Amino acid sequence: MNRVARLATLAGVLALSTGAKLDPENPTCPAEPDWGPPTKMTLTPVERDGKRVLLAEGMIDYNLPARLQKAIDDDELIEEVWLRSRGGDAQAGNAAGKVIRSIPGMLTRIPKGWTCFSACNFVFMGGDRRKIDKGGVFMVHMFTHTGQRDVIDMAVEGGTKDTVHLIGDIEQSSALLASEDNDFLIRMGVSRKLLTEIMYQQSATSGERLKGTRYCLSQDEAIEYNVMPIEKREN
Repeated sequence: MNRVARLATLAGVLALSTGAKLDPENPTCPAEPDWGPPTKMTLTPVERDGKRVLLAEGMIDYNLPARLQKAIDDDELIEEVWLRSRGGDAQAGNAAGKVIRSIPGMLTRIPKGWTCFSACNFVFMGGDRRKIDKGGVFMVHMFTHTGQRDVIDMAVEGGTKDTVHLIGDIEQSSALLASEDNDFLIRMGVSRKLLTEIMYQQSATSGERLKGTRYCLSQDEAIEYNVMPIEKREN
């Protein structure tokens, strides 16, 4: 099956499983992803199903790693971090992922209906255990060499005061690409193929051009790339 046909199949599966309207520009992704507010990420400890959970919602700013470390240190009962974010500071995302990895057994989770995009991917992948609920969305960039206008536009539309900083963050993340991201994935046990086959592809291979800059992994792909380790998968 070629890449375009595969995308069409995945889009159909997503539509059937979530009931979500799909984005025609990014056909594996929902048209209206729930990635939380266009403001600095909040960290809120709550009880969910008898567990102490940290809700991490919003944009990733430069001091998230320090705030995340403090939130976890202040509440030793936290055993899961639930994420929804449109991304933000690339280096902070990597650093926040390393904070989470430093806590043995910590589970990162994308609940049903929530979306974790861009720098949020690296926070999520920091989990010693990782779970994407059915209907949860792990959305990655398909990076290009011409900048990430989609993320900048989202920040502008959201009215965030951090738009100028976000533009710098995006340029920075483009410069980092292969080195830090590749090293991070190796350390977190995620397949490097996630970078080479998905995230760093400008478009489809073999001349099959795609319009979109975002890609949402299916449950099977999340397992294939070890984003969600199969031994930790829960139904």
